[in-house]
Amino acid sequence: MEFGDLKRPGGTSGGLAEFVIGFIMTIAGGYMLISRVIVTSGFWNWGGYNTFGLSLVPLIFGIAFVFFNGRSIIGWILIALSIIVIASGILMNLQIYFQPTSLFNTIIMLVLFAGGIGLIARAVFANRDEV
Repeated sequence: MEFGDLKRPGGTSGGLAEFVIGFIMTIAGGYMLISRVIVTSGFWNWGGYNTFGLSLVPLIFGIAFVFFNGRSIIGWILIALSIIVIASGILMNLQIYFQPTSLFNTIIMLVLFAGGIGLIARAVFANRDEV
């Protein structure tokens, strides 16, 4: 592959400058937006009790089955399902908050992010028929 064989972004005749500026805008807006978000976790409460330990019981049995017999299908299924339950439980108990910020700053963040995505899309998808 020679340098002359390289095409523009997305294999189109779209502008490389538009793509780079859009990428920088998207990264800047995304960073500004994400830096204002706080993520906390709740508790695995069921009837007022912490129930996270209950999700570990099948994992322990699965690990025991696999240590006893490495080809134990039931053991591997228990391990896989336990990991899915634990991961989904963690994700379902996350609480996401957007920190208070001024309307001006919020508009700047969203314009940078959405405008950057628009410039990237224009650079990648524009003039596909001309190439």
